[in-house]
Amino acid sequence: MITIVVPAGANARLDRFLAAAMPDVSRAAWQRAIANGQVQVDGRAAKPSTALAGGETVVCTLPEPALRTTVAEAIELDVVFEDEWLLVINKPRGMVVHPAPGHPGGTVVNALLARYPRGLSSLGGADRPGIVHRIDKDTSGLLLAVKNDQVHAKMSRQLKKHAVVRAYHALVYGRPDVREGSIDAPIGRDPKNRQKMAVVAGGKAAVTHFSVLESLSKGSHLRLILETGRTHQIRVHLAYIGLPVVGDPLYARGRPAFGMVGQALHAGRLTFVHPVTGEVVDVTCPLPADFRACLAEMNQ
Repeated sequence: MITIVVPAGANARLDRFLAAAMPDVSRAAWQRAIANGQVQVDGRAAKPSTALAGGETVVCTLPEPALRTTVAEAIELDVVFEDEWLLVINKPRGMVVHPAPGHPGGTVVNALLARYPRGLSSLGGADRPGIVHRIDKDTSGLLLAVKNDQVHAKMSRQLKKHAVVRAYHALVYGRPDVREGSIDAPIGRDPKNRQKMAVVAGGKAAVTHFSVLESLSKGSHLRLILETGRTHQIRVHLAYIGLPVVGDPLYARGRPAFGMVGQALHAGRLTFVHPVTGEVVDVTCPLPADFRACLAEMNQ
């Protein structure tokens, strides 16, 4: 059971408000839940079209998850933080977060199912239990997973409000003109290549902050902080300003990779307010060996 106080000035339909507040649950799923009597507004049954002005108390039972088809696999995970509600893992480069076409197994989700057969949230969908956010297959580093739906909903709201700090290391070709700055450019599907994302008019708002950690003889070592979390955001934004990530097979194709297999991008820090205890959780992990070797090669 989850209780939400509607903020003043919401002026939204109930189903749209819930889908925006907990984006891992579809609007259609919320409409079914409302029709099934799983949602009340100020203690009364509601309709999907119920208008919310602000100040109302919404009490809801989360929609039932779809049947799961993903199987458990005994894959070792590098868990760097864990308690009874959530965990943070250090994902290796090359590992997919959840099953997808071409990657039916060997994913983080397969490993999580083996480790926690009955202890993962279901809000991400049948094939994404426990998953609140994602990082690309060839990006290494910190990934948060959660063990129940209530914690999942709270962490989703933190992500939506940009309250989770996600800091990355990247090795890039070239050097920025400034030591630190921000890239504010909308991202959408590349109209010329549907496998890629691009900065496009009418895309989703995307903001990335960067600072220079080291100037190398063959490029730069940057620290980046995501304000939003669009697909390929760091890779697209850096390519957009002429500093593509070293080894990136999509946005820096044909350039020397200095020994990297996949993009030289590492999620090295994750900071958030614990959804149950209220304490600040600040998790870090070191640069992996392939990233360090690439950095050394770029500095020769």
